[in-house]
Amino acid sequence: MTRPDGEGEDQPPYDAAKAWATREGALGGLRVLDLTRILSGPFASMVLADLGADVIKIEDTRGGDDTRRWGPPFQGEDAAYYHAVNRNKRSLAVDLKTPEGLSLVRSLALSADVVLENFRPGTADRLGLGYDELSTANPRLVYGSVSGFGQTGPDSRRAGYDAIAQAMSGVMGLTGPAGGEPVRFGVAGADLGAGMWVVIGVLAALRSRDTTGRGQHVDVALLDGMVSWLTYGAQNYFATGKRPHRHGSAHPNIVPYQAFPTADGDIMVAVGNDSLWARFAPVVGLGHLVDDPRFATNPDRVSRRDELLPIIEEAFLAKPATEWAALLEEAGVPAGPVHEVDEALAHPQVLARDMVVDLPHRDLGDVRTLGSPLKLSGTPTTLRHASPAYAEHTRELLAAMGLDDAAIEAMVASGGVRG
Repeated sequence: MTRPDGEGEDQPPYDAAKAWATREGALGGLRVLDLTRILSGPFASMVLADLGADVIKIEDTRGGDDTRRWGPPFQGEDAAYYHAVNRNKRSLAVDLKTPEGLSLVRSLALSADVVLENFRPGTADRLGLGYDELSTANPRLVYGSVSGFGQTGPDSRRAGYDAIAQAMSGVMGLTGPAGGEPVRFGVAGADLGAGMWVVIGVLAALRSRDTTGRGQHVDVALLDGMVSWLTYGAQNYFATGKRPHRHGSAHPNIVPYQAFPTADGDIMVAVGNDSLWARFAPVVGLGHLVDDPRFATNPDRVSRRDELLPIIEEAFLAKPATEWAALLEEAGVPAGPVHEVDEALAHPQVLARDMVVDLPHRDLGDVRTLGSPLKLSGTPTTLRHASPAYAEHTRELLAAMGLDDAAIEAMVASGGVRG
């Protein structure tokens, strides 16, 4: 595990103010006003923050982001869930129901490059924080909205939830054991996917702004994102008119391409073409099947999967998963053990890629969390500090906006901000 700022016994303590003043990255110099909460929006703003943007996380004055309380487990006063998606941000606690608080956030929005929100459609407009109003005063603003069903359509005003988007999109209809009940992803795929889509849209809109001078509204829906992930599942349906079915860990178009039980656990294999089949079968003691006309080509194997798979399953029970993985890797066949979370996070390749890091936190010392999967050669991501403590940067940000100590104290006393 690495500490991104390189802090050690012979170095001075981590200085948060200095880290902000010297931040670098592909998005260095961009300011993001983050009005989002829970998962989809915070995940998106964290990616932008990792890329160097200055992300100001707006939280309410009644305890902040709901996920701070989504535990146990907790790390310090905040739930582990909250720490997962809020690194590299600054926290400003504001009461949007007060004129002072609303005015403060509007001022920040008018100087921001990007605003992100995941209110139910219509809520931001009612607050005076919608795209039309803010972009009139700040034409260069890129405004990203994440919602359950999008800003248009008959269901646009419905509340959005990850599990509902997974269910309605057809993705759950494809996920789970053959003949069994539908299963949602083990992580919040609709929320995380929407977060990724809004990042893509925001970056595209920023690129467009470079040439046009104007920002635009990026409208992302959890449902749309999940539907887009149907990809070949949808295309198979368009091609045949037949409803796709669940195949567990297996692939509808390739065989063998799934997890198999071994002597001590499961192994995933991906025999993606006939050349790989010719390498795979001898390794597992089934070399005689390579030229068997029943299984010689992938279409043959797909059409006879019920006949072939039990033979492969029996063969895999002879050795443990790690041994099979080594043998298949040596033969050039894609394969790997099915890891539990703790095993994945301890894997040498994961650690070598800095996907587990320790980040400094104001109250907790170091907090262990995931690294960034983005590896840029010229402007690498910078993981500067762990998720902010509640309202940690309220006074700092108000001072940066030009308020003196008396004005800040007055705002705190009025309840417009907390800090």
